[in-house]
Amino acid sequence: MEKHFTKIANKVAHAAGKPVTFVACCGIIVLWAVTGPLMGFSDTWQLIINTSTTIVTFLMVFLIQNTQNRDGAALQTKLDELIRTSKAKNHFIGIEHLTETELEEIRKKCEEAAERAGEAAEEAEEAAA
Repeated sequence: MEKHFTKIANKVAHAAGKPVTFVACCGIIVLWAVTGPLMGFSDTWQLIINTSTTIVTFLMVFLIQNTQNRDGAALQTKLDELIRTSKAKNHFIGIEHLTETELEEIRKKCEEAAERAGEAAEEAEEAAA
């Protein structure tokens, strides 16, 4: 069941991002607008577009979120593997599970370390000159 859902979610998310899908949706809106005078701009006419767009939006949120979650997990796994197999510090593996505050602390420490490394490189260049 999960593989079937994943396959469908990928196809729908991919199709939703294509220009032809946007054009088709615009065409549906134009068609709906053209039928307004034929239906006397009735409540039913308005309900058709409101209900349709609400249903499509509701379903697309879940499909796109599912796709993004899997893409994010795959990317994180790839990064973790690169960290694990390199000289990088392995304590960075799994930091995506930390709180925002904990992540902010780590980010600040990384920025400070990068600044110190940059200053050291500048000093080395000046000493060599």
